[in-house]
Amino acid sequence: MVTKTQPADALAEIVAAGATDIGENYVREAREKFAAVPLGYTKHFIGHVQTNKAKAIAETFDVVQSVDRIEAGEALAKAAAAAGKRLSVLVQLNISPAERFGVRPEDAPALARALRSLDSLSVDGVMAIGPLGAPPAEISRAFELAAAVFAAIGGTTLSLGMSGDWREAVRAGSTMVRLGSVLFGPRPAARV
Repeated sequence: MVTKTQPADALAEIVAAGATDIGENYVREAREKFAAVPLGYTKHFIGHVQTNKAKAIAETFDVVQSVDRIEAGEALAKAAAAAGKRLSVLVQLNISPAERFGVRPEDAPALARALRSLDSLSVDGVMAIGPLGAPPAEISRAFELAAAVFAAIGGTTLSLGMSGDWREAVRAGSTMVRLGSVLFGPRPAARV
């Protein structure tokens, strides 16, 4: 479940209902919510990894789904080692022409190998964002590409699909979908 921009009481409610994996995009927002609802779920970072925030990400989250370059992985590994933990990560693929982040599918196996050489990281699979607003056939092709890369990289987690394209993701073999607005309704207006 993705609780980005939702209040802490929404997080508490979804955890009480049995959610075991919670995704957040922003470190500061996540820290506030996780402090209010501290136990009972695995914390996933699904936003872009900025190396200057690696320490806060590694300290706050259990899984980082958005590692798309070795510099981000190295910064997370260093921060995880300093925190005395082993951090699970997913390689973020770029399978959408509109997406700004993610490694090219053909470069993903090499990135996964490099990340696996870092002692405090555990590469557990792949995450990708489908082409937003594209026809279902195009989304399906993109997700099938991600599934093929996942097969080459290995792991247990293929994180594909969001509220608008989860059906195509499940058909492609996704083991984790990132649902937010389909559960909570439209996101609240941004805080100013």
